[in-house]
Amino acid sequence: MGDAVKDLLSGTAGGAAQLICGHPFDTIKVKLQSQPRPCPGHSPKYAGPMDALRKTLTAEGPGGLYKGMGAPLATVAALNAVLFTVRGQMEAQLRTGPGIPLTIGQQVVCGAGAGFAISFLACPNELIKCRLQAHSTLVGDGAGTMAVKYVGPVDVAKHVLREGGAAGLFKGLIPTLAREVTGNAAMFGVYEALKQYMAGGQDTSSLGQGTLMMAGGLAGASSWALIYPTDVIKSVIQVEDFKNPNYSGLVDAFRKILASEGVKGLYKGFGPAIARSVVANAACFLAYEVTKSSLG
Repeated sequence: MGDAVKDLLSGTAGGAAQLICGHPFDTIKVKLQSQPRPCPGHSPKYAGPMDALRKTLTAEGPGGLYKGMGAPLATVAALNAVLFTVRGQMEAQLRTGPGIPLTIGQQVVCGAGAGFAISFLACPNELIKCRLQAHSTLVGDGAGTMAVKYVGPVDVAKHVLREGGAAGLFKGLIPTLAREVTGNAAMFGVYEALKQYMAGGQDTSSLGQGTLMMAGGLAGASSWALIYPTDVIKSVIQVEDFKNPNYSGLVDAFRKILASEGVKGLYKGFGPAIARSVVANAACFLAYEVTKSSLG
C-alpha cells in the first residue's frame, strides 16, 4: 500500500473522529459568532456559551448540537484525504533522505500547502454548515419566535445557488484561505514540535496514545488561538444575506466588527472554539496516527 493511500485512509479516520467529537462545540461557537448585535437597552440572544447551550438544548434537544453535521460528514473523507495526502506528499518532497525527520520549518510549509489545497473544498462545506447552525438567528418575527429557514444541507445549497449562483457557494473564500493556510501551518508545526520534544530526540513513532492526544490537543488549541478572529469574520460573511450583505469582504468585516463591538467582537465564541480544538484535534491526530500505524 502506497504512502498516499495510507495518508488518505488515515486522514479520513482522523477527520471522522474530529467531527464527531468536536461538532457540538462548533455549533455553540457559530451561534455565538453569528448572533445579531442587540438593540440599545436589550440583551443579546445568548449571554455566553452555557446560555447558548441551555437554549439550544431546550429549543432543539441534543440533536440541535449536531445540526449542520451532514455537510461536513459527507465531505470529511475528501477534505481530510486532501489535507493529509497533500501534507504527506510535500513531506516526501522536502525530506532529504529516508527516515530523516523534517525540521519544524518544513512542517510549517507542509501544513500551509495542505491548508491552501483544502480551502477550495472547505469553503462551500463551511458555508452550508454555518448557515444551518445559525439559521435560527437569521429568521424571526420580531416577537422572539424563530422560524427554521433550512431543512437540511441540500436545502441550504439550493437556496444559495438560487440567491447567489455557483459563486455563492464560495462566499467567504478569502477568509477561509487565510484561516486554513495559517491554521494548518501552525497546527502541524506545533504538533511535530511537541512530538519531537516529548520523544526526547528519539523516534516519535514510539510515543503512546496519551502523548499523541496531548500533542494533538495542544496543537489544535494553539492554531485556533492564532486564527480565531479570521474564523469569526468568515462565519459572519457566510451567514449574511446575499441580496443585502453587511460586509464587502474580509477587511470591511474586520473594520466594522472592530468599530461596533471592539476587540471582543472578534472573539465571540472563543471559549467553545478552544474547548472544541483540544477535544477534536486530540481525537483527530490519535485516529490518524493509530490508523496509519495499523496500515504499516
